Amino acid sequence: MQDDKTQTALDRKLINTSEAYELRDWARSLGVSEDRIREAVASVGSSAEKVRAYLKGASPAGDGAQRS
Repeated sequence: MQDDKTQTALDRKLINTSEAYELRDWARSLGVSEDRIREAVASVGSSAEKVRAYLKGASPAGDGAQRS
């Protein structure tokens, strides 16, 4: 997906793993490796909120919890 640099508010809500600088910045911001960010996005999607929750251990994938 092409990064639209005019949509900065959206950039704070979505993680684009195709952009090296975004991946690097999110990894630094969340204190995890770039591979961990990729894993989280693959599991819960590109929503920054969902990725944060995943990384904190809230309803990790494979725990059997129902998601709506």
